[in-house]
Amino acid sequence: MRIRLSRTLTVAVAVLAAVAALPVAAATADVPEPVPHTAPADHATYIVTVREEVDPASVAERVDATPVHVYRTVLHGFSARLSPAQVEALREMQDVESVEEDGRAIGFGTGF
Repeated sequence: MRIRLSRTLTVAVAVLAAVAALPVAAATADVPEPVPHTAPADHATYIVTVREEVDPASVAERVDATPVHVYRTVLHGFSARLSPAQVEALREMQDVESVEEDGRAIGFGTGF
């Protein structure tokens, strides 16, 4: 009984040590650098939604835009600083569903 308890305790300590080391490893992992913005700062940021079967990054590339974010789950598209000419070109593409200037959203309801 004593040998079994000793082995169980040794295994438990090893498992706890491994679990305790996980956050440290995650905290020291390489964090990617932000994507450089090629558009001037005076250009507004837009949210561009594209059709589900189209790669959002390839649509951005077609108008020479550098995405700030590429969305592939709830929203399928990208955000980027765009010139007026890029906005117009995107709005004319069949693969693009919408091009909206990014802004502040205000919710209404019961409150939290």
